[in-house]
Amino acid sequence: MTTQYDPATTWQSGTTDWGPPPSAPPNRNPSPHPHPHPVHAEPVRAHRAGEPRGPFPRRLWRGRPEDPRWVRPAFLGLLAATLVLYLCNLSASGYANSFYSAAVQAGSTSWKAFFFGSLDAGNAITVDKPSAFLWPMELSVRIFGLNSWAILTPEALMGVGTVAVVHAAVRRRFSPAAGLIAGAVLALTPVAALMFRFNNPDAMLALLMALACYFVVRAVEDGRTRWLVWAGVAIGFAFLAKTLQAFLILPPLAIVYAVCGPVALRKRLGQLALATAALVVSGGWWVAIVELWPASSRPYIGGSQNNSFLELTFGYNGLGRINGDETGSVGGGGGAGGTGRWGATGWDRMFNSEIGSQISWLLPAALILLAAGLWATRKLRRTSVTRASFLVWGGSLLMTMVVFSYMAGIFHQYYTVALAPYLAAVVGMGAGLLWERRGETWASITLAASVVAAAAWGYVLLNRTSTYLPWLKWLVLAGGMAAALGLIFAGRISRRPALGAAAVGLVAALAGPAAYTLSTVNSAHTGSIPTAGPAGASTMGFGGGRGPGGNGFPGGGGFGGALPGQQGRNGQNGQGQQNSNGFPGGGFGGGMPGGGQNQQQGNGTTQGQGRNGNGFPGAGRTGEGGMGGMGGGGAGGLLNGANVSSAAKQLLEKDASTYTWVAASIGSQNAASYQLATGDPVMAIGGFNGTDPSPTLAQFKTYVAEGKIHYFIAGGGMGAMGGSSSGSSSQISSWVESNFKKVTAGSATFYDLTQRTSG
Repeated sequence: MTTQYDPATTWQSGTTDWGPPPSAPPNRNPSPHPHPHPVHAEPVRAHRAGEPRGPFPRRLWRGRPEDPRWVRPAFLGLLAATLVLYLCNLSASGYANSFYSAAVQAGSTSWKAFFFGSLDAGNAITVDKPSAFLWPMELSVRIFGLNSWAILTPEALMGVGTVAVVHAAVRRRFSPAAGLIAGAVLALTPVAALMFRFNNPDAMLALLMALACYFVVRAVEDGRTRWLVWAGVAIGFAFLAKTLQAFLILPPLAIVYAVCGPVALRKRLGQLALATAALVVSGGWWVAIVELWPASSRPYIGGSQNNSFLELTFGYNGLGRINGDETGSVGGGGGAGGTGRWGATGWDRMFNSEIGSQISWLLPAALILLAAGLWATRKLRRTSVTRASFLVWGGSLLMTMVVFSYMAGIFHQYYTVALAPYLAAVVGMGAGLLWERRGETWASITLAASVVAAAAWGYVLLNRTSTYLPWLKWLVLAGGMAAALGLIFAGRISRRPALGAAAVGLVAALAGPAAYTLSTVNSAHTGSIPTAGPAGASTMGFGGGRGPGGNGFPGGGGFGGALPGQQGRNGQNGQGQQNSNGFPGGGFGGGMPGGGQNQQQGNGTTQGQGRNGNGFPGAGRTGEGGMGGMGGGGAGGLLNGANVSSAAKQLLEKDASTYTWVAASIGSQNAASYQLATGDPVMAIGGFNGTDPSPTLAQFKTYVAEGKIHYFIAGGGMGAMGGSSSGSSSQISSWVESNFKKVTAGSATFYDLTQRTSG
């Protein structure tokens, strides 16, 4: 195997896109000017028969024989630092999203709940996603017991795995330094640090999407069918984590291999067909079982309106997310360029005050580097792996970003973690390629421009939270400008000053996201819609975030304390605003239908009280202008769980083994809180929002008559709050209230379904 030496970076092995390797031996005293033909890292040198490998610990620490000694220790250090970062303060978030934690608890005690993704061990209803993303957490809880560490550690490990995959993909084709940059960018992206420490489906999705991109690039390298098949398997299992979002990158991946694959066109098409078959099998086996299983003996498919996973996939979790038409949801967003309940759509969505601090720190730089990489490789042969790498990772970045920018349905800030692996890879590849070619004026100027873009945009994002480390934005801006000046002349100065300028530029680019990442790690995150960064970094949300509540709807507050026709008041950051409707622009602070008033305090917390038309007390508290308790006295809300008192816990645990469900509650978050507190199944009437038609009033009456449910918990989700009077949740609420004895435990109200009133 011929060795090559790149005086700009390090020496590698193998062939390149740029021509045959130089025959001259390495120059141990290179000039400051880079080699005219950049060299990219190629596949690992094959082990020859009879060649001694050495002991495993030595090989693990040393890495490739042709690598400088610092390469493998630096990589292992990156993984170790990422692991420590993601595990630090992990238990502060408790059960994080109690909706999914309750499903984990159920799956750890019932294999049927494990397979279907049931919210409770009684298998009344499933979560609104496929169940694959729950399986690692459920297996962990089966082994280590139900606790925060057992639930969230698998997510952190997936984060470390994603960093390793992105590093491997970039390092394989580019330099070791480029791989380290890509891995560091991913690890320090605020939304990545958030979601790799949280129990939503996005951690598994990000890992599998990164693997799919890696496998496609490997297929372009050698044309082997197995890499495309593995890519199909990865995307298929990603579908079982978060349905159709896994398919967003299929067009760029398929097109890149169809055009750039190193085999004949007919074979390329056949390989893509096999990959498609692998995708269908790996993602479809579970769907087929669920759809063919008799509906009477499996849980209801949460999020659907007709108990069909296919309807859930193409409706609520599919096209509904694009066009905003989501039956059973709390409503979609605006049209293109419009503002809806989930924020403004348009080309700049990833950069606005709602999303920007989560993901966009290096996005301007990544777009510059992507354009530069494609320009630099424009004249290479069709099968160029270097260009294909930019097309795979860059195409995935652009495709996902465009869909996120214009989708009018439910959209949360944390969805943007899907962009993080693609963005990190593009930054690493672009920086590595331009550094190698820094002797060319256009390359050095473009590299400097990317640093300026990162520093300037970092200044803008830091300035949006002007009270958070106010000095940091100036250091980022000054450091970026100084580094850019040095990088312009990087090809004309000696190596050491050039490396110094590059190091300063890297620090300036990563300082802002690193600070937000550390703030994220040091904060507790609960509810359904967490956000990364310090308080006030993002203005969009709908319950969740830090502490008991979280961020509200666009404009600072979610819903008002009253429904349309009632008087409501909200405020943001201590500034009140009158709202006659109580919907967007208000704060969902307290009352359920029937009114109520929010009181906005200077610290941004909201507290409200009210009483709804059914007599359910409404009281709640949120943080950061978020959504208060949407339900009865500590009964929790649509997107946040309840605080279960010891008295309520003791009430539900009495004779618990006698019942299939110790209680039933409208809305999954409410039910989840009581289930996690007691360890016993709690039925979630109407699923997540309380709007699913499960169970019907007739079914619920049958359960009560058979003695399967002990208590009904007053309050709950959308079904009880604003649903149609003809909906199952509202019908069940009215029937229970009229026919059963009311019991109070702590601040919560229950109805004993074993004791009818005299009426």
